[in-house]
Amino acid sequence: MADIKVTKTNIDGLVVVEPIIFFDDRGALFEAYNAEVFASYGMDLKFVQDNESSSKKGVLRGMHVNIKHPQGKLVRVLDGEILDVVIDLRKESSTYMSCFSIYLSNENKKQLYIPEGMGHGYLAVKDSRVLFKTTTHYIAEDELDFSWNSKAVKVKWGVRNPIQNDRDKCSKDLFEVWK
Repeated sequence: MADIKVTKTNIDGLVVVEPIIFFDDRGALFEAYNAEVFASYGMDLKFVQDNESSSKKGVLRGMHVNIKHPQGKLVRVLDGEILDVVIDLRKESSTYMSCFSIYLSNENKKQLYIPEGMGHGYLAVKDSRVLFKTTTHYIAEDELDFSWNSKAVKVKWGVRNPIQNDRDKCSKDLFEVWK
């Protein structure tokens, strides 16, 4: 029996990963990643980089997608809670332009595997630290950004004026930048 549960979402290839948590008098232990379990679900992945970000409550990071060097990402919250949002931008996909959102936290231990070609962003619901395992190295010049409240992103963020960096604040609607 696997110590990790993988659940499909409404978007092809996008899955929620939930560890089985073992508790005893010392605390808790869980398997956050297992290559064999992922491969058994058709995800034979090679992660090449880990990124960690910290965000204050109310920070919205994204939306972003890598174009020439797309990244698959396994997203996990180490501390806090985020609303993680994904939109399928793979034009050949049967779920093209579909959106998905989920709350990830250090309490629920859920992770999200985001396949290559997805637009991604998240809102820090609480002060948060987030770990991303990626399938390709980050190349800043390859990243396309678009507005978190683009008409295509059909998600209720629950915020009107999030905290953002200048680049994300100036992002255009997805329909203006996506060809």
